[in-house]
Formats: sequence, C-alpha cells, structure tokens
Amino acid sequence: MIENNDRQLLVLPDRDAAEEVAEELSARWPELGDVEVVRDSLAGEDDAEDAQWLVVVEAPEDEGWTSQLLTELDRLVAEQNGWREQG
Repeated sequence: MIENNDRQLLVLPDRDAAEEVAEELSARWPELGDVEVVRDSLAGEDDAEDAQWLVVVEAPEDEGWTSQLLTELDRLVAEQNGWREQG
C-alpha cells in the first residue's frame, strides 16, 4: 500500500523524456506542485551515456496518491520507456 506522503520517482532513459514527462505532469496535475528533474548516474559509471533521469514527484497534499493517479503515472512513463519507483 502506498503511503499518502511518499515520493514517487519516475525513471527515464534520457533528459528529453524526463522533461517531457515533467511538463505533462505539471499541465495535467497542477496539484502535484513543483516537479523536479534530476540526473542519476549509475553506480560506478562516469560516462554521461550511463545516466538515467529522474522526475521526482511529491504526493498531492489534498488526497495523497490514489490508485488512479499512480496508474496514470505508470502509463505516462511507460510511453517513454521508463518506470516508476517509490522513493
């Protein structure tokens, strides 16, 4: 079960995909507030090619994560060859 205050990490293969997902999240769900895009280097790798990009999303304050919203997040990141992790 997802706690209402848990952060979700949307893991994407490149910066363009991460920024596109972040823009769509902000447009469709303004209640998510600020959506952060960060670079996550894979452990032990110095090459920029081996980086993943994360979109960090905090739970909506009013009702937290709903199963419908989490399903939408999963669908959105899957379209960009990414996945969602609880963070």
